[in-house]
Amino acid sequence: MSVMFLILWLTTSVCFGFSLNSIIREKPNGPKLQMVSSIAKAEGWDPSSWSEKDVKYMPNYEGNDGFNEEISKIERCSPLVFAGEVRTLHENLARSSQGQGFLLVGDDNEEMFKVDNVRDTFRVILQMALVLTFGSSMPVIKVGRLGNQFSALDEKSGDSKSLNLLEEYNRSAQTLNILRAFSTGGYADISRLHAWNLDFVDQTDDGSRYRKFAAKVDESLRFMKACGVDTSASSFKKTDFFTANDCVFLPYEQALTREDSTTGRWYDCSAHMTWIPENARQLDGAHLEFCRGLGNPLGIRITDKCSPEELIRVIETVNPQNIPGRITVVVCMGDGKLRKNLPGLIRAVQREGKSVLWVSDPSHAVKAKEYGSNAFEKIRDELRAFFDVHDEMGSHPGGVHLAMTGEDVMECTGGFSGADEGLAGPLGYPRLNSAQALELAFLIAERMRLRTGLPPIE
Repeated sequence: MSVMFLILWLTTSVCFGFSLNSIIREKPNGPKLQMVSSIAKAEGWDPSSWSEKDVKYMPNYEGNDGFNEEISKIERCSPLVFAGEVRTLHENLARSSQGQGFLLVGDDNEEMFKVDNVRDTFRVILQMALVLTFGSSMPVIKVGRLGNQFSALDEKSGDSKSLNLLEEYNRSAQTLNILRAFSTGGYADISRLHAWNLDFVDQTDDGSRYRKFAAKVDESLRFMKACGVDTSASSFKKTDFFTANDCVFLPYEQALTREDSTTGRWYDCSAHMTWIPENARQLDGAHLEFCRGLGNPLGIRITDKCSPEELIRVIETVNPQNIPGRITVVVCMGDGKLRKNLPGLIRAVQREGKSVLWVSDPSHAVKAKEYGSNAFEKIRDELRAFFDVHDEMGSHPGGVHLAMTGEDVMECTGGFSGADEGLAGPLGYPRLNSAQALELAFLIAERMRLRTGLPPIE
């Protein structure tokens, strides 16, 4: 286990330069999978073709006199991410969609940009990834939805909270600069991460499963050092870290869409991964039209409102070549509705031979009105249901998306470190604090350990 842990951590840290041809193995009797290098350009598409479609879900920018000037300036700005980085993420997601990886998405879209908040949330995501890598015996892809969400919709008015697009661009650029510095500058040192995790388990009861699990990780690190592995080498101090954001405000996304000089493909360079909100995925709508021509991997949010037939049509619209890693289905339903609806969705995807990565999003099913109840337990129960359904269906539970923060907030009730009564968070749903996020990571790691056939840690 120690040797495998070493290999997996190195793989997730600095060795993602593989091509899909070398990392994807088609399942017996499964669908023929296309490679990223063979993705064809979308027919009849260009970055502005969305403007000819019906727009159902987007901030209203009419009457903003400086809008066109700001868009023009952003078109001349540097891309926030680069096509090569996006392709690396796509390859990792492709491997995960075939059961060879796990996606961890930490979401802390605070209203205000703060360096310390970005650093602390980044740290917790890395701590969680270390635990999940050990528990799952597979690489963990780390993605952050950090910083202000571009032009988020006001639910009542339909107007945007902010149409200062240059300010949004600059805030995002600062966030990405900080993340790149932390991910390559030594902050991601594996020994430092494990020490932070030990600080967490010190808060738990003697003999708790968290202490036992952390002791196993500690044994692996000690074994590696005893074998002569230099865990202070640069390969143990760097990691790949990617970003994602909702594709909502299409003029801004179009302004940051660039043609890659090496492949001729178009990429939305506002983030590595582009997510399509449920309210914006109309089959004949502007958002699907814009996203179908991008080279970015796409996240499709679904709730119990999504039928199997609709999901298949959406997948075929944005991924007609059935490219692995192209589609991540983000499931947000709540425990009971998930157990009822998810099997039918998985069955439809399996029947049609579609390649998708299934990810659980338990945080967003816990609404502000439920703060008085045990929010942590609701999140945990939905995660348990997600794994149970995939066990029953023989499919791969490929990841988790959690609303969380590195701050010591008390928005989410429950867990050994949670509040007795939740406080309203900035996004209308409770964020896990760092201890609660780590507690969930240990619970997920234990479940994934059982899926790999390893005995539970006693």
